[in-house]
Amino acid sequence: MPVTSVIRILPSGLKNQIAAGEVVERPASVVKELVENSLDAGGSRVDVTIEKGGRSLIVVQDNGSGIAADQLELAVTRHATSKIQSFADLSAISSFGFRGEALPSIASVSRFTMTSCAQDTGDASFIEIRAGEVVDQGPAALASGTRVEIRDLFSNTPARLKFLKAESTENRRCQDTLMRISLAHLKSGFSLTMGGRETFRLPANQDLPARLRGFWPPTVCDGLSPFDFERDGYRVHGAAGSPATAQGRAGRILLFVNGRPVQDKLMMGAVRQAYKGMLISREYPQIVLFLEVPTEDVDVNVHPAKLEVRFIDESRVFSVIRSGIMQAVTQMQESDNFSGAEAFGSSCEPVENTGFPGGGHVDHHSRSGHRSASMDFEEPKFSSYREFKADYNRPRSLDLSMPPTMGDSGSTMSAPGPGATSATPLAGTDFTYMGQVADTYLVLRQGQSLVLIDQHAAHERVLLAAMREQRTKGDSQPLALPLEMAVHPSEAEVLENLWVDLRGMGFMLEMDGPAKVLLRGIPPTLDTGKAKEYLGDALAEKAKNLDDLWTMMACKTAIKANQPLAVDEALALLEVWLQTPERDYCPHGRPIAMRWNPSDLEKLFKRK
Repeated sequence: MPVTSVIRILPSGLKNQIAAGEVVERPASVVKELVENSLDAGGSRVDVTIEKGGRSLIVVQDNGSGIAADQLELAVTRHATSKIQSFADLSAISSFGFRGEALPSIASVSRFTMTSCAQDTGDASFIEIRAGEVVDQGPAALASGTRVEIRDLFSNTPARLKFLKAESTENRRCQDTLMRISLAHLKSGFSLTMGGRETFRLPANQDLPARLRGFWPPTVCDGLSPFDFERDGYRVHGAAGSPATAQGRAGRILLFVNGRPVQDKLMMGAVRQAYKGMLISREYPQIVLFLEVPTEDVDVNVHPAKLEVRFIDESRVFSVIRSGIMQAVTQMQESDNFSGAEAFGSSCEPVENTGFPGGGHVDHHSRSGHRSASMDFEEPKFSSYREFKADYNRPRSLDLSMPPTMGDSGSTMSAPGPGATSATPLAGTDFTYMGQVADTYLVLRQGQSLVLIDQHAAHERVLLAAMREQRTKGDSQPLALPLEMAVHPSEAEVLENLWVDLRGMGFMLEMDGPAKVLLRGIPPTLDTGKAKEYLGDALAEKAKNLDDLWTMMACKTAIKANQPLAVDEALALLEVWLQTPERDYCPHGRPIAMRWNPSDLEKLFKRK
């Protein structure tokens, strides 16, 4: 029989360390909790210092209201707080931290010193804690506000240290945390110093465009369009990016609820649905979205670090977010350059429209230009939260046998080139090339079946396969005069990470100071303009790894939609494509071929 252990009350230090496991996951969690305390104290200036990814030192100093000397020990006592007084306060929480767990939890896993000057007395005091125990306290020198100094984080819990990542990774997480908080508090100024170097300094009372430009490169910020929508007491506002600047990761989708940075599937789903029809499955827009709802309609206490929330009226939240973003999307469509940049407080030159003829459809993968301002807007698939929720967990699959939507009746098949017949067999196969439709799709007959090939997608797959086979030979075409490119601080870090891969692809690069790169050579497959555009996309983090870089280059290099092909060109592409691995799908996951057998055609024409 199992032995029944005696039930005991845990020591206070152990209770705080258990709470720390929920609240203090890593150095970025400490930064979040301390900066939010500074904002709750009315700080209009918050300065953060990080050493060795936060392991050795984290300092957060503000100019807020401060804490009186007789309150310092209470501030580091678990479940002691000035932010709620009664149970009724829990339904209308407006502060960021309120449960009184952060400071004692942090103090239990570090060497903790807090110095504060109470605004009403002007006297400063400090308290010093080691592993959760007070070791010293008394008068101190501080002009105003509060300074919290954390040293040797997790030094007394070595098991936690094993889960921390490299210093650069933890630094980046701290920077991302402070960036998100700063975007929600434009009236306050912030600074971050890491490894003795000031990473950024943001003045107080900035507007959103100015603050974003401190973090995101100009190519991204110029493609943002503002939105502000309100319905039934729910308001959503912020800035949404053009689909033309979408990237391959969701790192620039920033969501806030009543000023709190959150990670919420419902909100993310509403964002994706607002862009439905303009992005492929692996593309993500850039967006900063602030949702404001009555405090009684949202529960912010469902996650220890308050990263998740729960809404009373999920359907209304979904609808308001979707409508707000569609307001920005409509604004982009009506803009001559489809970037929204002028409305967002900057200017840029109009770009050439590139859409399909007749039907207004757009090649989502060709980045030879931005989408046409006159393109047809495809309504999101789900018009309500109920529809979205019902479909959310449905398995996704691509079926090549599904017939496509009927195209523009005005599209015609291209005439064959000089001396060619109207039907050309492909040697060694059972395919017969019939011609080209809309200068975009290649028409084939395979036995009794009809096949359509997307020429851009097929060429992308061929090029990517060739790049994978050749790997990183580093062949380069030198330029007579180097091209200069300005580099934003956020782009400089990306460039450093991609430097070796870019060199292996044929880019000859040279830094000319911290904010400029010289392009001295380019891959032989790209012209100068495409090479510069490609490099800009890479620095905008549209690629996460070498394979993504190859995919981008394949997309840049591949023949485009709306490009007429001579018969011999089409045959050459088809012959290589038929020998290419994974030929049914393009690198982005779209089907390359659509096929109808006689039975499919009979169903299409309702003959059975």
